Amino acid sequence: MPPYVIRLAQDEDRYPLAYLFAAVAEERDGIATEPPVDIDARAARWTLDETIVAESAAEIIGSIHVGGGGGHGFGELGMMVAAGWRGRGVGSELLFAAIESARAKGLHKLSLSVFSHNAAGIALYRKFGFVEEGRRVKQFRRQSGELWDAVDMGLLL
Repeated sequence: MPPYVIRLAQDEDRYPLAYLFAAVAEERDGIATEPPVDIDARAARWTLDETIVAESAAEIIGSIHVGGGGGHGFGELGMMVAAGWRGRGVGSELLFAAIESARAKGLHKLSLSVFSHNAAGIALYRKFGFVEEGRRVKQFRRQSGELWDAVDMGLLL
């Protein structure tokens, strides 16, 4: 059994999720948000009903959110894993759980965007059958002034 559990997010996860989000944002290369992150505001607006978390020793070490497609049958994924837990199967377990959840809800497709330089993320998504559907060139302006591409990927369920 892995040293972590995968479960649905609960209300008491709001602040741990916000702190994890802030830590990932501090890295400045995995998610669009850059610091500073307003922890209170992020915790207050976290959408829990479609969030799955990975927890180890009462610490949230990763999460995946399956945002609704506005009733059109698809879900948008957003995932993050704490730096010290990457490469240890957490992302795979979260992605597996999200895909199973989406299928159980009757969704026909999952979509996501990933920075083009995130080779590990792209490899993970491909492992699960996601395919590249497009690239948004110079989509994200970073605080440094750099312009980063986003790769759009999808998985038909």
